[in-house]
Formats: sequence, C-alpha cells, structure tokens
Amino acid sequence: MSLEPNTATTPAATPTSPAVAGSGLVAERVPDKVSLDGLEERWGAVWREQGTYAFDRTATREQVFSIDTPPPTVSGSLHVGHVFSYTHTDLLARYQRMRGREVFYPMGWDDNGLPTERRVQNYFGVRCDPTLPYEPGFVPPHDGTDGKNVKPADQVPVSRRNFVELCERLTVDDERQFEALWRHLGLSVDWSNTYQTIDANARAVAQTAFLRNLARGEAYQAEAPGLWDVTFQTAVAQAELEAREYPGFFHRVAFHRPDGSPLHIETTRPELIPAVVALIAHPDDERYQHLFGTTVTSPVFDIEIPVLAHPAAEPDKGAGIAMCCTFGDLTDVQWWRELQLPTRSVVTRDGRLQRETPEWITSERGRAAYAELAGRTTTGARNALVEQLRASGDLDGEPAPTLRMTNFYEKGDKPLEIVTSRQWYIRNGGREEGAGVGLREALLGRGRELAFHPEFMRVRYENWVNGLNGDWLISRQRFFGVAIPLWYPVLEDGTVDHDHPIVPDEASLPVDPSSETPAGYTAEQRGVPGGFVGEADVMDTWATSSLTPQVAGGWLRDPDLFARVFPMDVRPQGQDIIRTWLFSTVVRSHLEHGSLPWKHAAISGWILDPDRKKMSKSKGNVVTPMGLLVEHGSDAVRYWAASARLGTDAAFEVGQMKIGRRLAIKVLNASKFVLSITEGAAASPADVTAPLDRAMLAALADVVDVATEAFESYDHTRALEATETFFWTFCDDYLELVKDRAYGGERWAAEATASARAALGLALDTLLRLLAPTLPFATEEVWSWWREGSVHRASWPVAAPLREAADGVGPAGLPAAGRALAALRKVKSEAKVSMRVGIVRAELGVPAAELPLVEAAAPDVRAAGRVADLTLVADETATDAVVVRAAELEQPPA
Repeated sequence: MSLEPNTATTPAATPTSPAVAGSGLVAERVPDKVSLDGLEERWGAVWREQGTYAFDRTATREQVFSIDTPPPTVSGSLHVGHVFSYTHTDLLARYQRMRGREVFYPMGWDDNGLPTERRVQNYFGVRCDPTLPYEPGFVPPHDGTDGKNVKPADQVPVSRRNFVELCERLTVDDERQFEALWRHLGLSVDWSNTYQTIDANARAVAQTAFLRNLARGEAYQAEAPGLWDVTFQTAVAQAELEAREYPGFFHRVAFHRPDGSPLHIETTRPELIPAVVALIAHPDDERYQHLFGTTVTSPVFDIEIPVLAHPAAEPDKGAGIAMCCTFGDLTDVQWWRELQLPTRSVVTRDGRLQRETPEWITSERGRAAYAELAGRTTTGARNALVEQLRASGDLDGEPAPTLRMTNFYEKGDKPLEIVTSRQWYIRNGGREEGAGVGLREALLGRGRELAFHPEFMRVRYENWVNGLNGDWLISRQRFFGVAIPLWYPVLEDGTVDHDHPIVPDEASLPVDPSSETPAGYTAEQRGVPGGFVGEADVMDTWATSSLTPQVAGGWLRDPDLFARVFPMDVRPQGQDIIRTWLFSTVVRSHLEHGSLPWKHAAISGWILDPDRKKMSKSKGNVVTPMGLLVEHGSDAVRYWAASARLGTDAAFEVGQMKIGRRLAIKVLNASKFVLSITEGAAASPADVTAPLDRAMLAALADVVDVATEAFESYDHTRALEATETFFWTFCDDYLELVKDRAYGGERWAAEATASARAALGLALDTLLRLLAPTLPFATEEVWSWWREGSVHRASWPVAAPLREAADGVGPAGLPAAGRALAALRKVKSEAKVSMRVGIVRAELGVPAAELPLVEAAAPDVRAAGRVADLTLVADETATDAVVVRAAELEQPPA
C-alpha cells in the first residue's frame, strides 16, 4: 500500500543543530557543550552541602532500609575489588531510597588488628614491647615508606600505649583518603554516620557482648592445644586458616619392637619424634592388628610408645601407620583428645624446640641427642635429627621430596604450629557439649532463614557450620585491638587465679585491663600477691566486626536508633568471608538477640586479573582505583561493576568502562537533544496519541517492570541490561523516527507534535530515574537542567502511568518501525551516500504480522528515512526483518 505524505512530496529537512529555547529556565541550565569532566567534584559538593543522602532517624522500622556496610580494612589503600563490591551495595541503596525507603547506610573503618599493626611497623619503623613504659611525645624514627626497609630486629621498641597512638594516627590519615575515594565514586553513604572498630563505642559494644557471653556460659577459657603463628606470636582461629602446598621430605624411620625388629613409619616432621605419644593405624588394617596394645621404642630417644588403633588413620597414606605427636597437626589433637594420650610438647611459641630436655626422655643417649636440638628452630632441629637418625641406622634410605598441604595463617608465611596455651573461646556449635548442645543445629536453622543472593552461596555457610571442629577462638596475643575486659586475682603464693576472673560493671566499659585498675583494688596491687593482673590478650578482629550491626546501629548508645534499624535488611560482603564475618555475625546476633542480624545477604564475586586469578594485595596483582575513576569517570567504572551479577567473578575490563563512559556521554547528549525539542515542558500522558509514541511507552513500561523486579531480587545487572538495551533503542531508533514530528512545522498536525514531545518527556524522565543508581553523576546533571531537587530523591518510576499513556497499544510497534528504518538506512549505506540523501521512492517488504505496526508508524518512517514515496507490502519471505524490494535514491546535485 502507498502512504501519501501529509503536505509535501519530500520530507522537510530536519535541523542538525536545534536551538535550545532561548527564554525558558531549561535553556539557561543546559550547557552549550556537555561533558562528564568535573561532575564528581561538583555534585559531590552539592550532595554534601544539601545532605542528599542523610538518614531521617524519625522514620519507622517499616520505612527504613538498613545496610550493614562492610568496614574496609584500613591498611594503606583500597583496590579496584573494593570499588567493584561497594558499587553493588550503592546500587541497592540508591534504588531503595528512590522506592521511598529511608536508607540507613553508614560507613565503618576496620582499623584494629594485625593489618594495621604491620602497616604501623613498616611505616614508622617500630615494634611494640608491652614491658616498656609510656613515652610522652614519642617521635618515631621514620614517617613513611622508609620504615619498610627496617629489619624487624632493628625496629625501635615502643610501649603498647605509644604503639596504639601511632596506629590511631596512621588510621586517621588512611580513613581520610578512603572517604575521599568513596565520595569520588559516588557512594550515597550518610557520612555523618561513621564508626571505627576500635573507637570507644566499638570497644564498649564488643566488651559488653563478651561479658554477656561469659555470664551466659557462651564464652569460656581453656588451656588447650591450638594453632599458633610463630611469626606474629598469636593464636589463630579455624576461620583464619589457609591451606597451602609446602615443600618437604618423607623420611622412612624405624621404631623398634621389643624383639628389636623395626617398625617403619613415614613422616615429614622427624623433629617431632621426641614428642611422639603413640603410633596409630586403622583398626581394620591387617598389617598392624597384631601390634595393637603393644609398645615400641622411639629411635634415638628410647621412649616407650604404645601402638593404638583409630579410624582416622589412613591405611593408604605412607606406611599406613603414623606418629601421634603433641602436636604436629589437627589430627594429632583429635587422637590425643579421643584416646586420652599424654602431652609431650617440645615446640614453643617462638617456633623453636624447648631449651630444657623433657623429663620423659630418660636414657643417657636420648638426653644427649635432645641437647643437640634444644633451642633450634623446627627446620634446624629437623636437619640435625635426620643426621642423628642416619648415624643410628634408623633412617631407611634417603628422604624423598614431596609437597604437602599445610595450614598457614592467612596473613602469615610460615606453617602454623600447634601449641598448648590458655585462650578464650565463644561457643559456635563446633563442640556439641555443655552450653553448646543444639547450637550447631540452631545456627544451621538461622542460615535457612537468611535469604542469600545468589541462593547458591547458602551451601558455603552450611558446609562451614557442618565442618566446624572446635569453638571460636577469640583471644589474640596482639596489641592494637579490643581488650578482653577482665582481671585475675593473684593468690598469696603469687600464682594467677584464672578460674575466677574479676569482671567490670557494664557501665564502666570500655576498659583496658593493662592500664586500668578493677574496682576494689589500687594500682599498687598490680602483679603482687593478694592483688591482680590484667588480661593481656585482645579480641580477634572478627570478635568486633561480628558486631557491626550493633556498633553502627547504636545498640548501647542509642536504643531508639537501634530499634529503627535492627535487624538490618541486608549484609553485603565478599564470598571469601562467609565463614568468618557472615557466620560470626550470625553467631553473635543469635546469642545476644535470638534473631538473625539481617534478612538478606548479598554476596559479591571476585575481580580476576587477565590471567583469571583473583586480585589481591598479597598476590601483587591489584589495580588502585583512583586513577581509573579520573581517567574514565566514576559513572563508567560503576557501569563496569554493575555489569557483574552478585556471586559472579568478573574480569577487570577497561573495555567495559569505556562502554560505560560512552553510555554516560550519550545520556548527556540525548537528554540535551530531547530538552531542546520539548523545552522541558511538563509531559502529560493524555497528550500521547500517536501509535509509535504509545508503543515506545509500552516498551518502556515493560522495562520498568523488569528493572523493578530485578532490583527487588538483588539482580542489579538484569535491571541495567534491560534499561541500557532500551535506552540505545530509544536513541538509535525512536529519536530518529520522531524527531521530525517532534520539531513540528506545517507538515505535522499540532496533535502529532504534542504527542511526540509528551512521549519524549515521559521517556526521558523515566530513563533518568532508571539509570540513576548506576550513573549517579550524569543523571543528576541532566536532572538539574529541568527538574528541582535531586534525581536520587525522586521516586522510582512505575509502569502504570506509561501504560495509561500507551492506552492499550503494545510495545511491538517500536522495533517494527526500527527495522523498517534500518532497511532504508542500509540502502544508503550500501550506496555509500550520506544518510541525509533523500529517497525518491521505496518499497519495503514487511513480515505480514508486522505490517499493521509499520503502517501505523509510516509517516515517521518516511520522514526519518527521507522517503518521498513509501510503499509497504506484506512479504512472506521476510520472516524477521524488513527487506527492500525497490528503492530509488535522489540524485545529488552536480
């Protein structure tokens, strides 16, 4: 069929540089040349001045959306992985704010613990010696990176109080830099609500929770074997372990039966032979069943050792019979506990063999042999003992090289030892005994209550809880941390009574037992008979971080606020700390409040380098983010982060950032173009009458529904994908199709022009709000050109007004018209002529089902394609595209 033009045989030329309305407010606000440059600084200052993201604490709990924001570790610098995961949180915060919720979005700084201590040591060239007195006005020997070049032995020793002061000084500087980066990224944090994991509030919260755990029997102390890092001189919890391959040697060593015949075992740690308390094989291993209940004698040291059975022995590993030492590994601890074996420890806290010959070595030969090992490192003792075994003939063959999986402290570089020491624990279901009966199942139940995003992350929580082999070790032998708030009586004979701790009143918290005196005592009674001593240990960092909902939410200091924000709505975090931060927070909330700490857990994936390896500071493959933010723009970097779903590892891709920058620039340019046409006039759905305009708004309504459902499902990526896809269709097809009609003129009826302008205004308003969480700076810039207030305080779009404007028209008309226009453009492209060249006549073959849709939009297709005579016919061969059956281009002037 042929569609005649309204008033002319050839469409009028569309202005290439439309003028912005000269007298309106919009014209004054829209810049002559749009740019992303400087938007971060400009809008960051406005948001700060106007309190755009301030939390309204008068909101009821039902109105509040509260976020347990991860407090980044203050240890020098953030990396691009932080930008990645924190952007995910901000997308959610911005969406919920636009949905009308009051968003409680604090920021914390995790500045206690080992990372800060190491940074202070390297920065200032000092080390802590708690026996030294405080030195007022202490000036460190270094103040910067030069401190890294100082060997540990040459670091200047300082008192604990001096050391803590240096920690506090350095973290303040780091926190200032972190905040500047977060602001530049556009995090919509309420910056009036920040906290530290070492400030007075955090210390009071952590100490109060601990004392309540103690009063309920959930916290206890025990003298027991535990994992120990010899470098950092501190106990290590199960959650802090990292299994790594470690080179070693298998040594085939002969123990001796009563008749003198050898019984060979294989071990990678011969230096622990003086600590052997049994040889153990599997009860079903026929090779050793006749030996169970007998004894053998250890080589070199001549200690009588029982041969026992235990199902944890591995018949197919080595010789199938193993030494049980106190202690070589966690299996030794299991055997020692379950078989009630004696304790014969020889490795001390500094990673050396004890200097005194153990009393259980009684033979003259054995005592002489041990004297050669005393005080040596485990490696030195191992080498020396191998020579002794070689000389005694008890080494069968030469040691065979091997790689063994060994436990390391996640921040350490030496294998962990197992040392017996007095430590504090909190029950976590790891031992189903006493007050812990039923706790594991209760914590598994909490995990089932919690909504994990993505859902498959739940199994990591369950596997961790089911795999616990002990309670949570919370005491650490460090300096910069929350003190365990206890003192102990010193008995008249000078011994310390650890069984009857002196507990402070909650009202006095926080306290530092190393420098403060318990009620009823004087400072002079410290360390003397009849007096007291302070607990020297601090809590591990997770013992404080596990209380971030309470610390940030004002549990003790502001009960009214706490009632409005707790339990919180969401905990965003990394997948690698489900076992530590997520689980420990669930434990503390369950014990203290009898509830989950939050309803949802949003788990981010990792950032991978070009070799598909996880980015981390320890691997040296991280990218610092500020340069990226400056080079590409914060919106572009946020776009890259938003393009990755929760729980999915993502590659570090500058290419994605470039795509994001292109999108942000297009938002500015397309918005300026739309506003130049509509002059920012209010858009009424009632004005939308043209079928193409209605089809566009119907399609946009579908996008609003998809994006809303996606955000509600914690799928920001799907929301962005749907919005971005439509936005480019809007720019590439719809704007091109309707701009001639939107400009108006004699050839268009006033109603048709009004329809285009109203549709453009409604679409731009909706698209800016849809894109605002991802591109906060570009969208705020455009919003300021024609709207009052902030787009980030505007309401999230809803589909109903768009569907009302669509008036029953479906969305299919827009892509159908777009395909018709694409076919006309292809003609010009193949002819290598400008898109501005007119077409005298054209016949398009359209799929039969789409023909009515294209016919309804034919005036816009003809105007956009510059076609004088356009014929549309049903074409059965055109199944999913519009085909050009005939076309005649205008002849360009000579």
